[in-house]
Amino acid sequence: MHHHNPSDTQVHERTAGIVADHMSLEGPLLPILHAVQAAFGHVPQTALPVIADALNITKAEVHGVMSFYHDFREHSPGAHVVKLCRAEACQAMGADHLADHAKTTLGVDFHGTTPDGKVTLEAVYCLGLCACAPAALVDGKVVGRVDEARFDAIVEGCRA
Repeated sequence: MHHHNPSDTQVHERTAGIVADHMSLEGPLLPILHAVQAAFGHVPQTALPVIADALNITKAEVHGVMSFYHDFREHSPGAHVVKLCRAEACQAMGADHLADHAKTTLGVDFHGTTPDGKVTLEAVYCLGLCACAPAALVDGKVVGRVDEARFDAIVEGCRA
């Protein structure tokens, strides 16, 4: 992994700062989680007790909120993030079939990262590209009309 993993102390300090900045908000948990993920690229395990203690909730509750909202990652993502659109228009154009192909090709489910750390597969709901369905987002770049061959080419590019 080329991601620099911050030390526990760094995570604690950054998270405590983020928590302090958001404590005055009504319902600060989600903004805190978003800010922590923005800081580290994911929500490190070691950040959970800091957040839980500050908000007087359990780590399990923090974890439950993270699991409920699919935006949060517990591990740093792979070198490349491929998001497949799962909205209805794309499903009508074969997105489910594409999703199955993607999972099989990569050997991971949604939110999973390949063992080589190269590709993280995510689901996204509507990229506004319904006319070019099925659509994908590769490292933030939009790709339309993704069929199996195009998906394989995307993966090849990510692994190169």
